[in-house]
Amino acid sequence: MLYDNHQRLINYVRLAVTDRCNLRCFYCMPEEGIDYVPKQELLSYEEMLRLVRLLASMGIEKLRITGGEPFVRRDMMDFLRNISQTPGLRQIHITTNGTTTASLVPELKVLGIRSINLSLDTLDEKRFWEITRRNEFKAVMDTFHALVEHGIDTKINAVVMEGKNIDDLVPMVELTERYPVSVRFIEEMPFNGEGSHYQVLNWHHRAILEHLQAHFPSLEKLPDPPNSTAYHYRVPGFKGNIGIIAAYTRTFCGSCNRIRITPQGMLKTCLYDSGVFNVRDLMRAEASDAQIRDTFLEALGNRAKDGWEAEKNRNFGIPVGESMSTIGG
Repeated sequence: MLYDNHQRLINYVRLAVTDRCNLRCFYCMPEEGIDYVPKQELLSYEEMLRLVRLLASMGIEKLRITGGEPFVRRDMMDFLRNISQTPGLRQIHITTNGTTTASLVPELKVLGIRSINLSLDTLDEKRFWEITRRNEFKAVMDTFHALVEHGIDTKINAVVMEGKNIDDLVPMVELTERYPVSVRFIEEMPFNGEGSHYQVLNWHHRAILEHLQAHFPSLEKLPDPPNSTAYHYRVPGFKGNIGIIAAYTRTFCGSCNRIRITPQGMLKTCLYDSGVFNVRDLMRAEASDAQIRDTFLEALGNRAKDGWEAEKNRNFGIPVGESMSTIGG
C-alpha cells in the first residue's frame, strides 16, 4: 500500500492518454486551441501498460483514463482491452466528452469499465455551442442515453461558469429525476490556457449549493464516500443524485488519494503543482522497474499537504494557467 508523507493512502491514478481534443471548451482552452505535443513525446501504449502494471504492483487499485479526449487517440479500444487485464487493478473509469463514444458503449460494458464521467455543461443546444465552440450536442446526448441503457454508472461533469450556464443548474438537477445518474457541479478552475476568467470566483461551492436549495428546498445531504472530491446531495424521490466539487476552493485535499500522469509522462502529485518528475524520460533511459518505483516513493514522500501549497511551490513561481487538456481532466 502506498502512503504519502501526510499518511494519505494513494491508490488511484489518473492517466491522460492524449492532450488532443475535438472540442474547444471555454473553461479548458482558448478558442484557437493549444499547441499539441508531437506524437513521439506522448507516452506510447506500451509505456502506459508498463507504468500501470508497475503502479498496480505498488498498490494502485483504481485507474481513470482521461485526456484531452481519450477516444480521439487511435487504437484506444485495443489499449483498454489490454489494460483491463492488469493484475491488481480493480477499477477502470473513463472521462470523455462523449462526442465519439456512443457506439463504443456496449464493449465498454463488456470490458467492465466501472463508470463513465461524461462532460456536459448544458442541456441547451445553443449554449452547448457557445461553451464548446462545436456542434456536437446530439452526439453527446446519444452517448448519455447509451450509457443509461447499458447500465454503466454515469456521472455528468458540469463546470459552473458565470455568464455561461447558470440557467442550466436547475435543468441538470431535474435530469436526476428521470435518470439514475450523478450530476456533479464543478467550480471553474484557471486551467484554460489563459488563466482565470474572473477576478473573484462568485460561483463557488457554497453559492452553487445555495442556488440549488432555493429551487429544491427538500434537497438533502448524503454521506460522502471515502476520498470523495464531491459533497453529495439528492432530491427525495429522484432516481439520481447531485455532487458539488470544490475544485478551486480545494476543501477535500486532506483525504486526497490520487496522483496524475500527463500525456507526456509527467507525474503530478497534485493538480495544482507544475510536475514532479517525468516517468517517460526514465523509461526511455532504460530505468528498471525498481528504479522507477523508488522515484515514485521519493516523490510521494515529498508531497504538498494541499492544493494551495502545491500552487505556491510551482517551479519559478509560474502561475496556474495551462490548459486542462495538457494535464488530464
